[in-house]
Amino acid sequence: MNTDRPSTENPAQDSPALSNVIERNIRTITLLRLKAARERSWQDRIADAITFFSGNMGFVYVHIVWFGIWILINEGRLGMPPFDPFPYGLLTMVVSLEAIFLSTFVLISQNRLNVEAERRADLDLHIGLLAEHELTRALQMLDAIQNKLGIESYKDRELADLEMETRPEDVLAEIERIQQRSLKRKNSHLMSQTANQQV
Repeated sequence: MNTDRPSTENPAQDSPALSNVIERNIRTITLLRLKAARERSWQDRIADAITFFSGNMGFVYVHIVWFGIWILINEGRLGMPPFDPFPYGLLTMVVSLEAIFLSTFVLISQNRLNVEAERRADLDLHIGLLAEHELTRALQMLDAIQNKLGIESYKDRELADLEMETRPEDVLAEIERIQQRSLKRKNSHLMSQTANQQV
């Protein structure tokens, strides 16, 4: 009996060592993606299939063959009577209609993906806010334990800031305030440059 063959009985041997939490998270993400794929309507499935096909080289090859045969027929090279002579007005119309429908299918798929991305962003934001809240509480509890045990420590400004509860609306307001200030500075700089150029 050959003992050199790797065993496939234990899948844990074939995979890198991951913690149970990471493996559970990977399974959860996979199940959520499969669930989202199953919940697509038949229109979404058609739009996704067409978008997938139009984004492959097979789509290019089909069009090369199609256009080549169309041109050869209408140049009289294949012994058939031309039905769309140069400049191929019928072909132009068909390709224009195809472009309209393809762009619509791509937009349908993109809109669906945007909805899924927004849901994931909301989940990320919720988890981030929850983690921030938990860390703030942990710092406050450690500070309280330190005070209870009578341990002296140098409490700097940064630690005091970390122990403060962060509210998302305050963060967003500060981001907007800084962006508005930068925009005003940029506009005033452009205006002064324009004034200098005119002088």
